[in-house]
Amino acid sequence: MSDALIRLTATEAVARLRRREVSPLELIDAAERRIAAVEPAVNALPTLCLDRARAQARRLMAGEGAERAGEPGWLAGLPVTIKDLTDVAGVRSTYGSPLFRDHVPERSHPLVERIESLGGIVIGKSNTPEFGAGGSTFNEVFGRTRNPWNTALTPAGSTGGGAVALATGECWLAQGTDHGGSLRRPATYCGVTGLRPSPGRVTRGTVNGLFSPLSVQGPMARSIPDLALFLDTMAGWDARDPLTYDAPATPYAEAVAAARPPRRVAYTADFGSLPIDREMRALCDAAVRRFAEAGCAVEAIDLPLGALQEAFLVLRSQQFVIDRELQLAAHRVQIKPDIVWNTERGLAATPSQLAWAERERAAWYRRVIAVFADFDVIVTPGAGTPAFDVMLRHPESIGGRKLENYMAGSMWNAAFTLAGCPAVAVPCGQDQHGRPVGLQVAAPPRRDAVALAAAAVFERIAGQDRLLPILPREGAVPPVEGAG
Repeated sequence: MSDALIRLTATEAVARLRRREVSPLELIDAAERRIAAVEPAVNALPTLCLDRARAQARRLMAGEGAERAGEPGWLAGLPVTIKDLTDVAGVRSTYGSPLFRDHVPERSHPLVERIESLGGIVIGKSNTPEFGAGGSTFNEVFGRTRNPWNTALTPAGSTGGGAVALATGECWLAQGTDHGGSLRRPATYCGVTGLRPSPGRVTRGTVNGLFSPLSVQGPMARSIPDLALFLDTMAGWDARDPLTYDAPATPYAEAVAAARPPRRVAYTADFGSLPIDREMRALCDAAVRRFAEAGCAVEAIDLPLGALQEAFLVLRSQQFVIDRELQLAAHRVQIKPDIVWNTERGLAATPSQLAWAERERAAWYRRVIAVFADFDVIVTPGAGTPAFDVMLRHPESIGGRKLENYMAGSMWNAAFTLAGCPAVAVPCGQDQHGRPVGLQVAAPPRRDAVALAAAAVFERIAGQDRLLPILPREGAVPPVEGAG
């Protein structure tokens, strides 16, 4: 019974919870057994709060806290995980930093409050790089998280713990954050789905950069219908976040259930200049053509980034100044080098450099919107290279080209961050070494339902969601393309 429960999709589990065919306590028990079985191999959920979860389940089962039952996104007692960047009241929340090793917040983040008010039950905190900065999930508090498809490899970052927990069946839904691909890259590496919503779609609640559209909160799941369900849970206006706006009249779950193929699909494998492994490119080239099986017109486009990568680093570094300047001054030796580098880069930027970066971002946005005048969605590879050695901070090279810094392999994702577009990671297959490969589907700003619907059409064709959950598998690190 336990194995059958963890194999339910989130949508199926919620339907059974609503019909009282299964209880929240039974799902928590099933998750606990699965966590005990797989966690030693992957280290995805270093902090559990099962007693807290069971207390909440009993309250729901007694009819308490069910005032919003029937609303879009109602989870009816479904266990979920929360990234260890996001506070859960009474639960150790470290942000992956030694500075907060023993931190236990008294109040939950506004998004956690929303999730719990809609019947979600938090069972644990998922691992993250320190303060969410990094393309591989490790920190000095909890150590490294490993990819279940091959435990010698990374799940990427920074929502690596959430992606692994989903892929292995430790949970049904996972919350995460995304700045330069932190929901999309781990989803790609672990064979699950992740959505970077439009800025303002999901509350960020308590951040210092309340008026910046770069960092967002969002959902991760094993399938697109489950992803849409969790977005319904998260979406809506919040007075504590000035960018938020009302949830849509048509719930995302309904939009996905009624999804029709997009009319025209634009595709770029490398934005004209990004390095990409040959096999990754060949697999994604073949996968995007499968949209034609649904009657879509697929066309390769020229969408050059220009100087966008440098503009992204300039703007991203300013976010680090906002978030980390004071900590860097007081605790420099306890903060990892990537964060020091980003923050000091931001502190050294001149007003002219900031102005230039904003002009580059505006020019990029205009190029992207011009494409959307002719196409419903833009599709790209989800990453330039598959999962790499878990002991590395980032891939040292992609397609034989050496990377200059830890963010250099993130521009497939960061390009849509800078355009303010919703973007979905959806699995499309595996490479010759069994590593998951995925596509990224982007839509115009605030057209999250369009991106989800197109991804749902592709998922029905590709069927990769039916491979999950999996048990962790040992393996070796594959050779790096172009090395030697």
